[in-house]
Amino acid sequence: MKKKTAAAVISAALALSIPAVSNAALDAREISIVPIAAYTALGNESALKKALIEGLGNGMTVNEIKEVLVQMYAYTGFPRSLTGLGVFVNLLKERRASGINDTVGRGATPLPKGTNIRELGTKVQTELIGRPAAGPVYDFSPEIDTYLKEHLFGDIFASDVLDHQAREIATVSALASLPAPTQLRSHLNVCLNVGLTPDDLNEFVKVLRDKVGSEEADLADQALKTVLQSRKK
Repeated sequence: MKKKTAAAVISAALALSIPAVSNAALDAREISIVPIAAYTALGNESALKKALIEGLGNGMTVNEIKEVLVQMYAYTGFPRSLTGLGVFVNLLKERRASGINDTVGRGATPLPKGTNIRELGTKVQTELIGRPAAGPVYDFSPEIDTYLKEHLFGDIFASDVLDHQAREIATVSALASLPAPTQLRSHLNVCLNVGLTPDDLNEFVKVLRDKVGSEEADLADQALKTVLQSRKK
């Protein structure tokens, strides 16, 4: 059998970790992600529970919701992520006791044997932001660069339970809610890079306003206008 080169292994892994994108408007599943991520970031457990129920009702699987809640650790911290997971575990227990059996859904496709997570994460990060990540922050703290490449983009984003559009919707929902305006602008750019359209993102702002709050939506709206204007230059 012909031995795979390191480049071939990374290419195969990258193909798994960057699913094909769609030009369709936000679907019910993507809309459901907005309040789930936002209320996880806000630490609002009662509102999160309602958002989780809505997500399940809109066809999200248990594994898809779990992926959103796990991803939140990278943007909102372990306390918020763990709290959100706890709310979800208790909700599922309540629903099972009531005779509701939610669809678990498929798990992540295993990465090819021999995948170098650092290299994969670097490729995914570069693909998402449109250029290699570099700058004084990374020079000052090489550790954060490692965490981003290996944990966020190499581990979390390598899971194909959610595509990158869904992951970025979760990310901008959380960043608008924290709030974290600089990172919000950065990730709105990433949203456009992974195939979300300005119309999709305007719809995201509307969903945020309708389901979370005007303060979060106003921040997202202003950030989106800034990003769209900057991309015209």
